[in-house]
Amino acid sequence: MKLRYFAWVRERIGKPEEEIEPPPGIATIADLMTWLSQRGEEYAHAFENPKVIRAAIDRAHVQADTTISGAREV
Repeated sequence: MKLRYFAWVRERIGKPEEEIEPPPGIATIADLMTWLSQRGEEYAHAFENPKVIRAAIDRAHVQADTTISGAREV
C-alpha cells in the first residue's frame, strides 16, 4: 500500500510517501500508526501523539478504528 504524508508528519519523517507492506495483525489505522512509530526515531517523533493525526483511506477521511484491509493508499 502507498502511504502519503502531509504537513508536519511529512517534515518529521522526511519523505512525502512510501510503499509498505504492513505485517500480519495490522488491521486498523491505529494499528498502522503504532507499527509505524516503531520503525525509527523519525517515525516515533511523527506519531508520538496519534490522536492529532487525521487519516484517509483512498482519499476519504476515516477514524482510527477503520480497517485498512484492501486500502491502496493511506
